[in-house]
Amino acid sequence: MDSPRFVTPPFDRRAWPMDGRLDYWNAPSSPDESGWPLRRYRLGSGARGRMLVLGGRGDMIEKYLEVIHHWAERGWAVTSFDWRGQGGSGRLTDDPFCGHIEDFGQWIADLNAFTADWRAEGEGPTAIVAHSMGGHLLLRALIEGMGAERMIAPDAAVTVAPMMGVHSAPLPRWLAVAIAETMCALGFDRKQAWTQKEESERQRHMRQKRLTHDPERYADELWWRDHSRDVALGPPSWRWVEQALHSTHLLATQPGLERIAVPLLMLAAQNDRLVSTPAIRRTAARVPGARLHVYGREAAHEILRELDPVRLDALARIDGFLDEVAPR
Repeated sequence: MDSPRFVTPPFDRRAWPMDGRLDYWNAPSSPDESGWPLRRYRLGSGARGRMLVLGGRGDMIEKYLEVIHHWAERGWAVTSFDWRGQGGSGRLTDDPFCGHIEDFGQWIADLNAFTADWRAEGEGPTAIVAHSMGGHLLLRALIEGMGAERMIAPDAAVTVAPMMGVHSAPLPRWLAVAIAETMCALGFDRKQAWTQKEESERQRHMRQKRLTHDPERYADELWWRDHSRDVALGPPSWRWVEQALHSTHLLATQPGLERIAVPLLMLAAQNDRLVSTPAIRRTAARVPGARLHVYGREAAHEILRELDPVRLDALARIDGFLDEVAPR
């Protein structure tokens, strides 16, 4: 008699893994003494090492449970958190759907403090994987600050579709900057910079195409937003737009990227409609030893949430890179 075959069930992207830990970590950089609570999630044994996964603007931990599970299965102790003001980490304006921050420096201060505690949690190689805005903030953190205020570099870093430039088309960048600065000066800094309509199937499909070719993974995001309304977030504030345009310009025009010594892998999509792929190419050329892979028409902005041919290829590239530069 043939022995029974045990098939691993597919990962349920709409449920928290049973063996994970969801809690809050208090960021010390806050006007009050209690700190700002950042929602944190941890999964995995850590036999391979420790990994920090950083999401992008408007993201929430739930969107990355599938890849967190993948790396936990490979032995990493994976940690992720929601940025201050989004996901399950509260809001910074009275509008619960407005993604706001006064200064990107606040997020970098949170990241520096968080990674200091994260590094102290265990031994072994460390890696940070960061998507979109998270990739931008990671690179800034690696080149800024002095002494205890500066992030201690991990053993390896991966940025996926990092926000090295913001698409402002059809407006030229200088006009986008002028408009954002004017709206902030007029007192609209904490207001939504645009509307995000998803009432119709056509509107949802248009947004999906900017993010991923996979309608099922896109539907997962909508499911989480519908079932956990406290994590739902809409468009950014005018201040966020002003800060994004300023911060990306700063990285592009000031020295600093050349000082990054951590092994870096960058993944990008040629037809990305949210961040600038030419800016990513220029960044990769400035970071010593950085490796860059650019996907073609098969990939949109959310590479790690793409259809499996792209997603699995990206995971294989990341895993191979980490095995090489951050061995056990």
